[in-house]
Amino acid sequence: MTFTSTQASIRRKAELAKLAKKSVWISVLVNIFLSILQTAVGIFSHSAALVADGIHSLSDLISDLVAIAAAHLSQKAPDADHNYGHRRYENAASLLLGIILIATALLMIGTSIEKFTHHQAIKTVHFSAIFVAITAICCKELLFRYMLNAAKRAKSGLLIANAWHARSDAAASVVALCGIVGNMLGFLVFDALAALIVGTVICKVGFKFAFEALQDLIDAAADAETIAKISQIAANQNGVLGFHDLRTRKTGSDVFVDIHIEVNRNLTVVEGHDIAVAVRRNLLELDNIADVLVHIDPAKEITVNSNQNSATRGGGS
Repeated sequence: MTFTSTQASIRRKAELAKLAKKSVWISVLVNIFLSILQTAVGIFSHSAALVADGIHSLSDLISDLVAIAAAHLSQKAPDADHNYGHRRYENAASLLLGIILIATALLMIGTSIEKFTHHQAIKTVHFSAIFVAITAICCKELLFRYMLNAAKRAKSGLLIANAWHARSDAAASVVALCGIVGNMLGFLVFDALAALIVGTVICKVGFKFAFEALQDLIDAAADAETIAKISQIAANQNGVLGFHDLRTRKTGSDVFVDIHIEVNRNLTVVEGHDIAVAVRRNLLELDNIADVLVHIDPAKEITVNSNQNSATRGGGS
């Protein structure tokens, strides 16, 4: 069977969505393991830093489950009430993730400050906490590398955010390890200090996720690289003499495009329409382009040569 370019694009996007779903489920399993291990050993070893890191892993688990729910809901086809589809669920999920992280971080920071005010009650951490902290660092770094690769292939902003979240988790686990080692060397408050630093890192990541999600929810434009690709495709299309009023907006990881193209004013309606269809088809080949609306304008200034009808761009109407 021979597939058209549009059919091939749809099939490719379905394969990438499957890859994204797999990567999230792997993250879920890793974070279930780490959250239980870190919290349990943290309580046993009297390490506030390890408990904080365990809560961090638990927040990752929640974010993964939110991502799975968002991915499922966002794949629903457009309907009468949602003409542009349901990809906003992904933005809403990212916003919710940011709020969860901020709330978790504030709880951890408050607990750490309380530890400082009652530092005489701080105990020496059991050496078992070191082994768990090292295990967490290795797991999170490997998870980051795997998820980032899958996210880039899937062209998913939410998954890319989750991947970098895993990297920040690894860095937080390094801080927790340093606090544990410092505590065991006799600097008891180092463990509480590490918990405070981990909480601050989580808070920063949460604000970043929430802000970026809000940008998409208020129809922020696509990134400069995507806009450059769109411009290049439109400018290189045979029959397009210029373009203007290029507008983009993000919905989840997808991008919707509106563009006015300028064509020879002497063309028939059918010829102009065919050029617009070609522009739309080529733009839809980009992995993150969900839909394209092309408006046709006649170029104002016409120059005819002996080889073909052409025009110099004089601006659209």
